[in-house]
Amino acid sequence: MDATTHPAGPPASPAATFALGGELPVRRLGFGTGGLVGTGYWGPRHDDPEHAVALLRRAVTRGVTLIDTADNYGPDVAEELVARALHPYPEGLVIATKGGVVRTGPDVWHIAGRPEQLRAMCEASLRRLRTDTIDLYQLHRLDPDVPMADQLGALHELRQEGKIRHIGLDSVDAGQLRQAQESAAIASVQNRYNLLDRASEDVLELCARRGTAFLPWFPLGHGALTGGAGAALA
Repeated sequence: MDATTHPAGPPASPAATFALGGELPVRRLGFGTGGLVGTGYWGPRHDDPEHAVALLRRAVTRGVTLIDTADNYGPDVAEELVARALHPYPEGLVIATKGGVVRTGPDVWHIAGRPEQLRAMCEASLRRLRTDTIDLYQLHRLDPDVPMADQLGALHELRQEGKIRHIGLDSVDAGQLRQAQESAAIASVQNRYNLLDRASEDVLELCARRGTAFLPWFPLGHGALTGGAGAALA
């Protein structure tokens, strides 16, 4: 696949886009890859992996310009699928991934935020994604046992080395975001947010004021908003 045969979708109006980090235009509807792996984010799905490859390619041809994944989806499986489906990445396609969590089984994981761990995770993601620079590298969870400045410092060093273009955070509160923004340029926050879960409303408002991208995960409530006659959006 190349940029000629798989363009990153048709042009979008300015209102339908957001400048991630102030300089990477992405459409406001991205594609998350957690659903491409097995139950509990463990292993591959039971169906043919070619279905996942085709779905990723279709998302891009339909106009998606932000693909969001994580090293622990599988683990490794989702990142490898992204590279298999979309590399070499078409111009304008933004790849985001996450590090800082180690998965040891279905829905079993622990936080790993020491600087040397984050560096090793980022290097491994670069290899799996077959790229020299990750557009958006998100700290999947803040490690309570490691000073925040040390965790963000490791990502800042990776950014200075050209291995990360922008830094993001996942599952933080407003106080943590303010503290983080004192240590590093934070391009995005990814928190759970949907019609049934508004707990991150203050984080969303803070992001809006500061021009920080807010990437809601489980925007449809992990199916609660769409599955069945009683669903909120049914």
